Amino acid sequence: MSNPTAFASGKRVPRPRRGSVYRGDAGMWSWVAHRITGVLTFFFLFAHVLDTALVRVSPQAYNTVIETYKNPVVNLFEVGLVAAVLYHALNGIRVMLVDFWASGARYQRMMLWVVVGIWLVLMIPGVYFMLQRTVSVMFGSAS
Repeated sequence: MSNPTAFASGKRVPRPRRGSVYRGDAGMWSWVAHRITGVLTFFFLFAHVLDTALVRVSPQAYNTVIETYKNPVVNLFEVGLVAAVLYHALNGIRVMLVDFWASGARYQRMMLWVVVGIWLVLMIPGVYFMLQRTVSVMFGSAS
């Protein structure tokens, strides 16, 4: 009987991997993050359409809902939303380049790190300015 893990030359062929073929590579995590940020953005847009529709039903109900958004926890969610939308947009450009640029697959890993770098450069000042008012309200202003 022949041995299915050996070539005719006698060299062994590695056995197929069991379970997931992913080993936690950066490309896999960017794919996961892209899907998660897309779903989160979708649910935000759904909630946004619903709360904006309240203005036609009852302006008072709309004002009540908007007032609930003016707290520090919601401000943190807004920062998360901006982070998710920005990553999703930048990674979407990277995915399009990988798909439609002839050399895109060769440079996909480098482009991922460029996306992360641009995301950080934009998010660091963004977080500062978005949380500036919340921090001053919670802990008092320095002036």
